[in-house]
Amino acid sequence: MHLFKLVLGSSVLLANIAYAEVKQNDVVEHYAELAHAVYSDSLSSAVTLQTATQQLINAPSEQSLNAAKQAWLDARRFYQQSEVFRFGNPVVDEWEGQLNAWPLDEGLIDYVATDYQYELGNPGATANIVANTSLQVGEDTVDLTNITPELLASLNELAGSEANVATGYHAIEFLLWGQDLHGTKAGAGERAYTDYAKGDTCTNGHCERRAAYLAAVTQLLIDDLSWMSKQWQKGGDYQTKLIAEPSEQALRRMMFGMGSLSLGELAGERMKVALEANSTEDEHDCFSDNTHNSHYYNNQGISNVYFGQFKRLDGSTLSGPSLNDLVKQKDSAVAASNTKMFNQSMAETAKLVASAEQSGVYFDQLIAASNTDGHALINGTILALVEQTRAIEASAKVLGIENLNPDTADHEF
Repeated sequence: MHLFKLVLGSSVLLANIAYAEVKQNDVVEHYAELAHAVYSDSLSSAVTLQTATQQLINAPSEQSLNAAKQAWLDARRFYQQSEVFRFGNPVVDEWEGQLNAWPLDEGLIDYVATDYQYELGNPGATANIVANTSLQVGEDTVDLTNITPELLASLNELAGSEANVATGYHAIEFLLWGQDLHGTKAGAGERAYTDYAKGDTCTNGHCERRAAYLAAVTQLLIDDLSWMSKQWQKGGDYQTKLIAEPSEQALRRMMFGMGSLSLGELAGERMKVALEANSTEDEHDCFSDNTHNSHYYNNQGISNVYFGQFKRLDGSTLSGPSLNDLVKQKDSAVAASNTKMFNQSMAETAKLVASAEQSGVYFDQLIAASNTDGHALINGTILALVEQTRAIEASAKVLGIENLNPDTADHEF
């Protein structure tokens, strides 16, 4: 029972309004609605990216390259909020590698520095699809003459190597920024717009094929996002399957995905690995130095699901029945504690953004062996993510879901 204030003219009326209890099915249905909104906005922002990359291809200039880079950064913000739908939903796990696999041997795609470090024994590591019309893999010759979305998709994990990534956001990122050759010092990739120029002004050769690659890989991104968006729309194949499940099973999917992204993936694979190895190769958005935002919006996606809210591309906010509502109905003290932990986790990831955008110290500089303050900042974020995962596990327990066991990716915390 809540006290609700009605203002009529100059008078104020107080009324007791009984709000309907949130049901588990309501939360599951809104979760699917949230996923559809996130993938739809990821698709819309990818279409804007395609327009920008096509303008770069048609009229290469410093301005059109920078516009394409900004469009990639904008698109990345929405996709990163979708990763919370991984782990618990097989339809996403079976699909997402084509969009977001990393780290990658960028020598598969285009020219690289002469001292390029790559996976030994990987025939694709220096294949340079842009420069070559064929590739020898064992006894087989792969025809690379026509660069199409289908060809690029077929080259992922070429010869069984996960480092062979030909598609997705990071392939596009590399084609826009080029390699980041600054290591743990300041600076991102510095690809020149003339890598897409016409005729004699073309730098590093094969500009037409580079443009064809950029066009094909961006089209594939759009095709993939369009397919996933349809899976989650009302009446879509996966949405229908999800809401038909027992609500407890669907809630487990939700919280397992949240916990696994928070713990094993974000705290572990994306932060702990890079920090302990002082390795820029293990930095997520390593070509653009956008890793701080990547981590922040991954974490925002986790909060989105817990609180049932998502700030959309058009500036509106989608909100509805949430896990927080369910927990609050069962145990208000746990709900209050959870909110504190979620807020603290967001505050810690925001510090990574502030370090980059206000202090000019980016993630690849924070992980430098000599940067003790940077290590402390990242470790503080990792700790907050671990505590957030405990909050997710506490939520599951309150809702009667035992042994959630989010994926640790074999990391110890």
